[in-house]
Amino acid sequence: MSTPDTRPATTIAPEDVDAVRPRLRFFEVMAFVVGVGLLVLVVEMVLSYVFQMKGDDNPLHWWPQPHGFIYMGYLLATALLGFKVGWSLPRMVLVMLAGCVPFLSFWVERRVAREVADGLAAARR
Repeated sequence: MSTPDTRPATTIAPEDVDAVRPRLRFFEVMAFVVGVGLLVLVVEMVLSYVFQMKGDDNPLHWWPQPHGFIYMGYLLATALLGFKVGWSLPRMVLVMLAGCVPFLSFWVERRVAREVADGLAAARR
């Protein structure tokens, strides 16, 4: 009979706890901002392509470029957190791609935050 593995999925060294906390917070904020920004971008695209509101007729015509810069911040936040907690490159890329799918960034952010928080709690013991 095997015993269940109670280790957190993300293992954090005790000496890294203070460095991981602000990176996790930055990731959480950026994931939320990108998620909301992506929803605004979807509205912009619906106005543009469904309702044919082009240029200044579309009240959100200016949004795609700022959203791109915000998404780059999300990529940075994911990389900073991922490298510090030892994620594989494919995992980091999957988390980064979650920011491209409406509502998925919210779900992934909660899952990642819970997993890293469990790793922080385990490292403190």
